[in-house]
Amino acid sequence: MSDPAPLLTVEGVTRVHGGRRFLQRTAPVVALDNVSLSIGHGEVLGVVGESGSGKSTLARIAMALERPTAGRVLFEGNDLFALSSREIAPLRREFQMVFQDPYGSLDPRHRVGRIVAEPLHLVTPRLGRRARRERVAEVLASVGLSPDDASRHPHEFSGGQRQRIAIARALATRPKLLIADEAVSALDLSVQAQVLNLFMDLQEQQNLAILFISHDLAVVEAIADRIAVMYRGHLVEIGPADVVLRQPQHPYSRMLSRVASATHVQPGVTNPSPASVARRMEIDVTADPAVPRAAPLNSSSLRGCIFQARCPYADKLCRQYPPILRPTSTEGFAACHHANTLSSTEQ
Repeated sequence: MSDPAPLLTVEGVTRVHGGRRFLQRTAPVVALDNVSLSIGHGEVLGVVGESGSGKSTLARIAMALERPTAGRVLFEGNDLFALSSREIAPLRREFQMVFQDPYGSLDPRHRVGRIVAEPLHLVTPRLGRRARRERVAEVLASVGLSPDDASRHPHEFSGGQRQRIAIARALATRPKLLIADEAVSALDLSVQAQVLNLFMDLQEQQNLAILFISHDLAVVEAIADRIAVMYRGHLVEIGPADVVLRQPQHPYSRMLSRVASATHVQPGVTNPSPASVARRMEIDVTADPAVPRAAPLNSSSLRGCIFQARCPYADKLCRQYPPILRPTSTEGFAACHHANTLSSTEQ
């Protein structure tokens, strides 16, 4: 990491949805519960968890697209939600986002050149037409596309190529931070490997920080320096990638690790066998029989650990007192009462 000061800091962020609708009250849904994490300059932080864990909500709040119920988000020391729209505008060029759907995120009516130049119009409106064209050609080349592709429409490209266009659009403003929300999950496995290689090349060449969000720990393994594991809006473990993968200290991380070991991704391999593709598509965190399903819980009335209904190690302490993130013996942090007492070999 080139700079000891964090680039992005999420401090005690909580996001509660619902609670009141027209002429009726609804039970509030806690999408994020007191989540804190940071990412350094040039670092890749992977955020993993199954559907409903709060990953996408975290991404939107980190992008200042959604206001948290509590907590704050600091970008290079600037509290994003304390700034006016005029004050935050210059900062928006510094962080950009790549979305999941390479088909829905690109306007089919526009040519690629206009799509890639869109953020330049928004954050650098005084940039001349020639300079914009040159920048579009530059970023298209950086993601493995031809500058001539600027004159084509999105429907003329494959899914992987469309995602490259989306990445080029995000890079147009020369951001310091890229937030990738399930950016490869809609792609075939061989194309995933190509796009992951692209992310890693860009990170190395541009010292780009990446907040890489995925439901798939096997994908995150291929790219992340550190991994944060989320469950039902809670950050349950965070630490160096190899530690979280090889010596997970939270029982939920262990479940994810078992699934990841069966669906290992090798970024340099772009032509996996049909059998490996089939295995990968069949094994998912939410469907794997080795991962117990969550019992319905009312989070507002739940006592103790949020993971107790699925945890094979839950005891009286877990059912009474919610654990907090605390240092583990493996250089990370885990929200588990028994993190340092469970055998690291017991997967």
